[in-house]
Parts: sequence; structure tokens; C-alpha cells
Amino acid sequence: MEALDAAKLPKNIEAEQALLGALLANNRGFEKVSEFLKPVHFADSTHQKIFEVIAKMINRNRTADVITLRDYFEQEGTLDKVGGFSYLVKLADSASPLTNVEYYAQFIYDKYLRRELINAGYEIVNAAMEENIDVTATDQIEMAEKALYTISDQGDAQGGFLDFSQALDSSLKVIEKAYQKEGRISGVPTGLNKLDYRIGGLNDSDLIILAGRPAMGKTALATNIAYNVAEFFSHDKDTHPENRGVAFFSLEMSADQLASRILSTVTQTPGQKMRNGEIDEAEFTRITAAVRELNKIPLYIDDTPGVSINAIRTRARRLKRSKGLGLIVIDYIQLISGTGSKRGEGNRVQELSEISRGLKILAKELKVPVIALSQLNRGVEARDDKRPVMSDLRESGSIEQDADIVMFVFRENYYIHNAEPKQQEGDSPEKFAKKHEDWVKRDRETANLAEVIVGKQRHGPTGTVKLFWNGEFAQFGNLAEADKLPEQRG
Repeated sequence: MEALDAAKLPKNIEAEQALLGALLANNRGFEKVSEFLKPVHFADSTHQKIFEVIAKMINRNRTADVITLRDYFEQEGTLDKVGGFSYLVKLADSASPLTNVEYYAQFIYDKYLRRELINAGYEIVNAAMEENIDVTATDQIEMAEKALYTISDQGDAQGGFLDFSQALDSSLKVIEKAYQKEGRISGVPTGLNKLDYRIGGLNDSDLIILAGRPAMGKTALATNIAYNVAEFFSHDKDTHPENRGVAFFSLEMSADQLASRILSTVTQTPGQKMRNGEIDEAEFTRITAAVRELNKIPLYIDDTPGVSINAIRTRARRLKRSKGLGLIVIDYIQLISGTGSKRGEGNRVQELSEISRGLKILAKELKVPVIALSQLNRGVEARDDKRPVMSDLRESGSIEQDADIVMFVFRENYYIHNAEPKQQEGDSPEKFAKKHEDWVKRDRETANLAEVIVGKQRHGPTGTVKLFWNGEFAQFGNLAEADKLPEQRG
């Protein structure tokens, strides 16, 4: 492409002069523009330097006028580079009592964004024209989206303090929403009643870490929640279309494996039977009917291995714009690629800190809950009580700090079932029989029990929630209350 003609780029030198003159005439105007206007936003490099010095002097509680600026530039030896004393006088004379500094600042800022957009477009075209074996077209699209989103993010010049009355109104709406919703929760229901009661559902902007050792069922629980939420969105009329949708980033399992798990749970067909084709006609009919129904739910799976935090952010933004998004699930956090090029244990810890922080920022930016699965250290296995605690989180420092909620999945039966007693030398048949009988009883009592341990929660209490678990269908569900169970007849 031809080089950009700088002279044709959007700018308004007169507006920049008027703003600088107004600030020199009345330093109070700086308070109205200092939060979003920066030196780089000026098209003229001389104006960039003058605004930078005005800002520096005002921030140091010094008066910024023609005289003090002349002294500053003379001491620095750059007075001639900014047009000399005569140009500073010209700027001051260009000011008017009616000059609206906020209007001119926004005008200058808008021109800057337009220049940035042109530059980004130029770089996108040049990158696409250049053949690079290490950068695919998909990579370029993601980089282009990131560049455009960065500009759009800069375009929000609003911010700062929120009046307390506005904060109270917003809080009241959350309380009212919880009061009116069935189940009395403020967030999106997970479909697991006791868990919803404990954490208030899945709330916007929360980063929720779901951790567990292998075989505890953390992927199954995340999949169950993702399906339950997507199914809720499919028929809930109160949810805005922009917020209907569940993004599942599956970095370990393929999309069809994840879909098979959901089918197994929904149709109550063992996954092993489906994989081996050991199903009868009635089961196949039930599965095909379920597929037709599941096609309607807004659940979207990305099974790209080793996807980066930047790619997750880009794809989530795109999905929210195109189809709607109300929940993000990531399986799991240790498989996400960071932005660092160097490898090593020390760098990986730093990389994971960047990733966990990035996920929290993503949750706040898109105003959706983010559930990220995490591994636990092997130290759990060495303890008698294998229930996990916060310190068991891998690279726990950053993950624990960034998370709003940390939950652990624990199934005691996994350890009991694999600890069938063996007859020891010296054990009498009666003693071994009693030991084995006790083991069978404990194995049976815990077979369908699971625990979700809420180890951290910014908005409420911690504690343990007991759930129903059916390993045959990789299913978590609500545990029946003891007083609601069928009467046992002996």
C-alpha cells in the first residue's frame, strides 16, 4: 500500500489552539478534561508538548500561564521548538471567555480516534498482504479485532465517580430482581438449588474458580451448569437477547465429546453405550429427539487447544455482539496460553497471574459471570482428609486473589471405592469380614454423593453444599431431602 499522507489525516489545529489558550487563561478548565485528554491526542507535536507541560504544572499545584511556561521551556532549552514566546502569547490571545473546554477536548479526542482507526486499518491491510508462515489468516483476524476493540475501548471518555444515589438505585434493582425471581437469587440459576442458595446464582462480573483433583467431576459439573444455564436462557423471557448465550471454551475435550456428555445426561443413556453403539432402537430414537431439542439452546463450544487469553477475550466479545452472551465457562485455566514468549516455571507462574487477571477483567468488561476450572496440587492425596482447601490451588496466589468465588468439587466415594480392604496377615476371617462389611456400607452410602466446598466468596458465606452424583451419566443434581424420600418398609 501507499504510505499514509499525514496532511490528510483528520485533525483541527484551530481547536487545539483554542483549547490550549483557554487552559492558559483559566487553569480550572483542566479539571474538566484531564481524566481523558492526553498529550498524544493532539495532532500537532508542538501542542502535545505544551499540553504535557500545562498538565505537569497544574498537577504540581503551580500556575500554568504564558510567563511560567516561557520560564519552563527556557530552562529546558526548548522554547524555540514550541514556537517561542510569541506563539505562547498567540495561544493565550486565542482564548475566549465563552470557550467550552469540554467541547473542544471531545472534538480533539474524536479526531485522534479517527486517526487511530485509519492507522489500524492501514496496519491490518499491510499485515494481510504480507505472507508470514507463523501467522495464519485466523491469527490476523484476531489481531485486527483486538486492535479495533482497543480503539473502541479508548473511545469511552466517560468514567470517574458515581453518585451514591445512583449506586443505591443499582443495588436496589439487584435486590428487587432477587426478590421477584423464583428461588430468591440475584444471579442466573445453575439448576442446583442448594448451590444457588449458597452463592446467589451466577452473578454478572464474577470470576468463579471451580477446582478439583482428577476424577472428582469438575468438568462434569461445569458441563451440567453450562447446559442448565443455556436451557434457562432458551425459555426465559426476562433475559435481554444480548445476554442469552453460554460460551464453553473446552481446551481439553473436543466439542463432540462434550456434546456426547450432555446427551448422556439429558437422555440418561450411559456414555459408554453410546460410544460403543450398544443402544437399542428406543434409545436411539430418544437420543435423536433430544438432539432436535438441544439444537434450540444457545450453547456455543470452542474446542481450540491452547487458546490464548487474548483469543478468548476476542471470541467472547464477538459472540456477545453477534448472538448474545450471559456466561463463559473455561475448561481449564492451566491450559490457556499466555502472551509471554519465554517458557519456564517462573515465567509460567507470572503467565497464570496474567491469565487469571485477564479473566477477571473480561468478566467485568462483558458483565457476565466467568467460570474457570482449575487443577489442584497433588498434596491433597497425601492427607488423611482429602477435602481440598484454598492452599491446594495450583499457583494459588493470583487465582485466589482475582477470584470472587472459589469452589472445590469433592467426592469421598472416589477414595473409599478405591480403598477396598485386603486381608492382612494375622486377620481372622471374622475380623476381615467385618472390615469388608464396613467398607461395603460406606461405599454404598457415599456412592451418589458429591460435595461442592465454597472456600471463598466475596459476597456471602463459605461452606459445603451436598449434591447428587450419577457417574454413569456424568450428572450432578439436587439431592433429595431426607423427609421427602419414599417411606422405607422393613
